[in-house]
Amino acid sequence: MTTSDDTPADADAGATEPGGTLVLAGTPIGDAADAPPRLGAELTAADLIAAEDTRRLRRLTQALGVRPAGRVVSYFEGNEAARTPELVEALTGGARVLLVTDAGMPSVSDPGYRLVDAAVRHGVRVTAVPGPSAVLTALALSGLPVDRFCFEGFLPRKRGERLARLREAAAERRTLVYFEAPHRLAEALEAMTEVFGAERRAAVCRELTKTYEEVRRGPLAELAGWAADGVRGEITVVVAGAPEQAPEALDAAELAARVATREEAGQRRKEAIAEVARAAGVPKREVFDAVVAAKHAGSR
Repeated sequence: MTTSDDTPADADAGATEPGGTLVLAGTPIGDAADAPPRLGAELTAADLIAAEDTRRLRRLTQALGVRPAGRVVSYFEGNEAARTPELVEALTGGARVLLVTDAGMPSVSDPGYRLVDAAVRHGVRVTAVPGPSAVLTALALSGLPVDRFCFEGFLPRKRGERLARLREAAAERRTLVYFEAPHRLAEALEAMTEVFGAERRAAVCRELTKTYEEVRRGPLAELAGWAADGVRGEITVVVAGAPEQAPEALDAAELAARVATREEAGQRRKEAIAEVARAAGVPKREVFDAVVAAKHAGSR
C-alpha cells in the first residue's frame, strides 16, 4: 500500500526509528508487468539501491517508467562480502536501502542473506516488497502436491556431489523444488532418475511468465530423454515426494522380538509396544497379544 504521493506507506513511520530500513524487493521473473505496484514507489524512494545487475535494473526501471533518485550500486555474488559493510554503514546511518536481484526474491538462491543477517545483528529494520516467485509459480503449475514442499535450490555441479545431495532427499515425502541451469538440466534429470526412480513424477518449468513459457510433466526418465537434446531458458524442476511405503508385514513372533529388543535397550514395555505397532501399521493390542503369547511360549 502506498500513500497518495506514491511514497511507501511505512517510510515516515520508519524515519522516526533509529537507523534506516532495508527493503528486500521481489522483481518480475519474466514479464515486467508482473511487478508489484509498490516496487516502483520503493525504487524512487530509496536512498541507495543495491542491484545484482545494474543493467537489468536499468531495463526494469525503464519498463516501469520510474527513475531512481538514490545512488545505485552493484551487489552480486562476487562482491557481496566486500560490499555488505558499506551497505550496513548506510543503514545504521539512517538510509533506506533497497535490495533487488535479477529476478524473484532476494536471498532465495540470490544475494541477500548476508546483508539481512548483518542488518538484523545491527538492529536495523528489515521489510519486504513481496513479488513473483519462480519457486511458487512452478510449484503451482506442476500438477504435483503443493500442501507440503521444500526448496532445494541448485544442485552441485559435480556428479558425485550431485548424487549425494539427491540421496539425502530420496526418502523426502514433501514435493521437491530445484533450480537448474539449462546446460546441466539433462545431467540433473538423469541423476534424479538414478536416485529417485524412473517413474517418479516431475515437471520441468521453463521460461516462466515469458513468451516461450513451457511446462513439461511426466516421469523422470521421460523428462531426462526430452532434455537430452538440449533445453534453453530459466529452469525450475519440481519433483514429487517419495511415495508412502507400505508397512512391513510382520508375524506375531517378529512383533514380540522387536518389542524385546527395545526393552533390552532400556525402553519401557508400553512405549516399546506403541512404537512397534506404529512402525508395523498394526493396532497396539495386536502387538501386546504377541508379547503375551511369546512370554507364555517361553515359560513352557
